[in-house]
Amino acid sequence: MAEAEILKAELAEFVCGANDVIELKLVRDVNDIFDDTKIFRPEFTHQLFGQNENIFGYKELKIQLYFSAGSLNPYLAKTSSAEVDGKKYDGVKPDDVLKTIVDQLEIQPMSSLDHFIAKLPEESSFQPSGELLDSYSLDSADGSSTHFEIYKCDIREQKFKDYHSKMQTFLWWYIDAASYIDVDDDRWTYYTIMEKYSQNGNKQYAFVGYATLYRYYAYPDKIRPRISQFLILPPFQRRGHGCRFLRSIYSDIQKDSQVLDITVEDPSEEFVRLRDFVDCQDCGRLEAYTKDKLKGSFSQDMEKEAQSKYKINKKQARRVFEILKWMNVNQCDEEEVRSYRLEVKQRLNIPFQKQKSDYEKLKKVLKPEELTATMEGTSLEERQKTLESWYQELSSEYSKVVEKLQNS
Repeated sequence: MAEAEILKAELAEFVCGANDVIELKLVRDVNDIFDDTKIFRPEFTHQLFGQNENIFGYKELKIQLYFSAGSLNPYLAKTSSAEVDGKKYDGVKPDDVLKTIVDQLEIQPMSSLDHFIAKLPEESSFQPSGELLDSYSLDSADGSSTHFEIYKCDIREQKFKDYHSKMQTFLWWYIDAASYIDVDDDRWTYYTIMEKYSQNGNKQYAFVGYATLYRYYAYPDKIRPRISQFLILPPFQRRGHGCRFLRSIYSDIQKDSQVLDITVEDPSEEFVRLRDFVDCQDCGRLEAYTKDKLKGSFSQDMEKEAQSKYKINKKQARRVFEILKWMNVNQCDEEEVRSYRLEVKQRLNIPFQKQKSDYEKLKKVLKPEELTATMEGTSLEERQKTLESWYQELSSEYSKVVEKLQNS
């Protein structure tokens, strides 16, 4: 083996996956610090450590980023069994991983574990900020109940502004292409969800997740709120919090007469599925979405009733219609399935129809070679392949929502 290959192999031993070595915790008491079952890990680290999500310079690296459960006071430390020796490898240095985290998250963490532990008793005095919108309980398998509260918060309160600066740090780990918002823009609205629990006879709180919403202007005298960030932390996922949280946000928005409809900014697949589920449950109770009417085509009545009752925009109302109709299609009836597929593809074909219209206009002003280049990729065969691919992707998404609706 050549010397360069030996060197490369040796240095590869100092590379580790960032997602695997970062330990996140919400700490309620000192026992949680030493309880590995409390660990949850990031989904994304590329915004801190590059597209490969690797950290260089350490063996058996462990990064501990712990937060007190309620107030979210952070503690940050790292350990490793070895660091790369710059003297041996031509001055190569390990990544300054702690500085990267501090700078990107814009936090001031404690570096002393003793100091972090000493601050934990102060959690008993922590109280959530904002207006209480909703509360609910979830029953556990052992018969106990866990209680949760949802708040609408005001960034003008310094207490919440400080708190927001800590809770938003979770975005880097769980939302792709995350960024911090401008808190000085008063068109933002903030919501938090907290667990309320008892410890040593005291009522205490643990952070569960949060959401932000931006109020866009809609001509002439309305607003169009857009849900921007929506996060439930991993320890609380798959327990129904997302639905309760979204419904509380919806309820708060829907009572505002200025609201035209609700949109969502660049949603993840999980949020799309959550939104579809909630909207389908709501629209399933409307007169315009009865089973008999679902047999027909999407109508203005469906659009208007979804908008007036639940502030659902036209695009989402059409999607809800297709999901509910798919739920009522007899999958054993080939003709019903075929008819549904053609109806959805007809909607999906609208961009191609627009292209055809554009073609007639462009033909008058472009040279033949320019027209060919402009309209490349719109042959009938390619169009059919694209439509089929889009349909298969949609039907897969719809089927997941239908399954959840049927099991709810």
